[in-house]
Amino acid sequence: MSTVWNTYRIEDIADKITIGPFGSRMKSDAYVESGVPVIRGTNLTGSKKFSGDWVFISEQLAKQLENCCVSNGDLVFPHRGSIGEVGLVDNQFHQYMMSSSLMKLRCNPNIADSEFIYYFFKSHQGRYELLKNASQVGTPGIGQPLTSLKNIEIKLPSLGEQRKIAKILSDLDDKIHINNQINQTLESIAQALFKSWFVDFDPVRAKIAAKQEGKDAELAAMCAISGKSEIELQQMAEDDFAALRATAALFPDGLVESELGEVPKGWEVSTVGEQVQTVGGGTPSTKNVDFWDDGIHYWTTPKDLSNLTDKILLNTERKITDAGLKKISSGLLPKDTVLMSSRAPVGYLALSKIEVAINQGYIAILPNMKYSAEYLIQWCEANMAEIKGRASGTTFLEISKKNFREINFICSDEKVVTVYTKTAKTLYDEITSKAKENQSLINLRDTLLPKLMSGEISLNKNMGSIDD
Repeated sequence: MSTVWNTYRIEDIADKITIGPFGSRMKSDAYVESGVPVIRGTNLTGSKKFSGDWVFISEQLAKQLENCCVSNGDLVFPHRGSIGEVGLVDNQFHQYMMSSSLMKLRCNPNIADSEFIYYFFKSHQGRYELLKNASQVGTPGIGQPLTSLKNIEIKLPSLGEQRKIAKILSDLDDKIHINNQINQTLESIAQALFKSWFVDFDPVRAKIAAKQEGKDAELAAMCAISGKSEIELQQMAEDDFAALRATAALFPDGLVESELGEVPKGWEVSTVGEQVQTVGGGTPSTKNVDFWDDGIHYWTTPKDLSNLTDKILLNTERKITDAGLKKISSGLLPKDTVLMSSRAPVGYLALSKIEVAINQGYIAILPNMKYSAEYLIQWCEANMAEIKGRASGTTFLEISKKNFREINFICSDEKVVTVYTKTAKTLYDEITSKAKENQSLINLRDTLLPKLMSGEISLNKNMGSIDD
């Protein structure tokens, strides 16, 4: 049974509402190497957890600006710039300072649960309330930010029901966050392995060093590949030890000079264009409804990649029809195509797990029998500085397919690539699984959010149960 929902103004449920310091009181030259972290608009990126780089001010300056400090449970909102975002302060740091573009709300804990209020402002209604008084001329801003915030109306159930609702939504967000962390770890493993084998050539260098010292070169390479000591290798299962030795045997025991510097003996230098197929895309006329209405084919722009946390493309904002697809020379690209944005900005990457058509803002890299999608996306990561360095343009930087295809490409031993792919594919399969799970969790959360926050769905006495 649900409780009665009463209407309040934000001012009625607040212990404190303040705005960030005037810009003159906290200029960028006040930043120090460590101290009190400053929350800026760039740290609010749509999730409950803050992200991005931190800047710091001294403890002394923080004391002078004490009224602008925020701590665990406070909510922060931009009143200039990225209006509509909201952040819930956690206890990662003892205290924070808010920047001059933010304002804070500290809830009265006897009336309002701060996490429930956070989710209200994540709902369409809450976001609308934050945006309705904003000017969109020039940099978005709210003329009277504190007054606007104070006067926002919100309906609240009992404090106990607020906490139950917030817990349901928070549990979903926490699971999404955990999956994101797992995926970051898995991708880091794939990236570290690629760098060790195909950039730093660690197994090759280990063999060279061992030979110079009169030691077992294969054993040294096994240590380099596995990260284990010789004693730990001896404790491995027989089959695992044999598989590791077989992998170590694939690496040469010498380096030779090339136009790229030293490369493993027997590995050749080519160009990416000679080794894999690359294609671009296009945009069917947006004025022709025959190309877009009731579209059935995924069609992507780099915007679809800008918010990805996993570099796995599972969906697109828009779809095109059969007629629209015929207007794109590269057609429908297969699953496991590597997508790289070629402009505005250069360098977004994703592994497409759907058949997809692309617009002109991409270079798509098609895997082949030797070079897998998992190998190629890590090759792009490892060579991103070179890729961006070849971009040019006056309005915005862009790398052409011609310039991309000319980038040097080390032709690694095919058997080594195969072993890497086997490991990397396992990692990326798990990343894809977690990304799909997150997609379902996000859809569930976004479906429940407005219904829970409006009382359309009520909770029964069991916290985990929802009444329709």
